[in-house]
Amino acid sequence: MTHPALLVWIESTQSSTAIREGGLPYPIIGGIHLLAIALFGGMLLMTDLRLLGLVMRSRPFSEVWYQFRPWKQLGFVTVTVTGLLLAWSEPIRLYNSPSFWAKMVLLVLVGVHALVFRPNVYGQPEKQDAGVSSQAKLAAVLSLILWTGLVVSGRLIAFDESFEGDPTYNTVPSPSTTQPVAPR
Repeated sequence: MTHPALLVWIESTQSSTAIREGGLPYPIIGGIHLLAIALFGGMLLMTDLRLLGLVMRSRPFSEVWYQFRPWKQLGFVTVTVTGLLLAWSEPIRLYNSPSFWAKMVLLVLVGVHALVFRPNVYGQPEKQDAGVSSQAKLAAVLSLILWTGLVVSGRLIAFDESFEGDPTYNTVPSPSTTQPVAPR
């Protein structure tokens, strides 16, 4: 099955149609997605700002890290699950969305960021209690840039419909316009 055929199949599933065309599922899932972004993003912002010494300077970084960690995890899991449900509901539109692909690239870069900085910054937050290292400050700045870009590109997906008039934009036919191929 090629990617476009797989996308057509996903979009034609009952669950995809129910989310996309039902009166409440899409806005409810989207609303939960946005609330989870606020939760995750707020905790991430405070953690990164603490690393940069801009907030909660009197509290050890490890204390802030451990206090916010469960909330960040809850927010991240919720964002991921709801994001996958939203993507499942309209995979062809997302496949054709430049903003979606920008978001996916940024998501990969966030993963690389986590792998690079986990051993010395995030894996042992107590190391930053005596004084935040320059590596930790770099991690915080990059984190803020990457996550801001990811959220902005995700929000821009809603506006990618303006590209639909461009003949180079739609590279995968929607299920409603796909004609069955007669056997040879």
